Amino acid sequence: MIAHHTLTGPEDAPVLVLGNALGTTTELWNDFSLPFRLLRFDHRGHGGSAPVPGPCEIEDLARDVVELLDHLGMRQVYYCGVSLGGMVGMWLAAHTDRISRLALVSTTPWLPDKKRLDDRIALLRSRGMEPAADAIVERWFTPGCAPDVVARFRAGLLEVDLPSYLACAEAVRRMDLRPDLSKIDVPTVVIAAAQDHATPTELVRHTAEELPDSELYVVGDAAHLAVVEAPRTISVILDDHFGNDRAWCRSTSRALPNRR
Repeated sequence: MIAHHTLTGPEDAPVLVLGNALGTTTELWNDFSLPFRLLRFDHRGHGGSAPVPGPCEIEDLARDVVELLDHLGMRQVYYCGVSLGGMVGMWLAAHTDRISRLALVSTTPWLPDKKRLDDRIALLRSRGMEPAADAIVERWFTPGCAPDVVARFRAGLLEVDLPSYLACAEAVRRMDLRPDLSKIDVPTVVIAAAQDHATPTELVRHTAEELPDSELYVVGDAAHLAVVEAPRTISVILDDHFGNDRAWCRSTSRALPNRR
């Protein structure tokens, strides 16, 4: 199965693959305008991608990306992933040579506290997506996020294939990519959101500190889906990272304002 995808931007520009958070689709990146060839894709059972029966691991989701790159004849690319998309990016950068530069947004290589995810999985299994949707979306955005944006992403969440969502959520629960961090030898920018309660700043900071070649940014007025609430700020960070050939030093922290 080839994942549903879109490819836009200058044909002669470097390819930047954009990986989505669990429960979201390629719409996550609608407000981004970057000088790259943007390859957006949907995870299994999300958006236009067909469900794949049975359980999966982060490795399986990453191999979906490799299959897509092979299908498109792309040898090596830039990669930016949010949450689940970032977990996929970490696996790709650690286990393949397909990623030349990496960006990780609101993500972690493991969950130190699994109770919240366990509760969500139990609710989804017993009652379906609708009763869980409000709690999921509430953690995606700050209270000040525009109601129409929240409503749009909630509607998109309800369209995700439930067994696929559960399979991906359980893959996240089982995941432990911490041993892989030292294998990621490509320049990496790590972005945290100050109001992200799903992936707190200190957890993201710890990830950056364990990477051999990384730089950490903290975006102020945004929550888990910071790429939706602060697209201009994050676009500047990504443009600088992927468009910059200078040597990158070990992780430093830089707090940026939210500029929409």
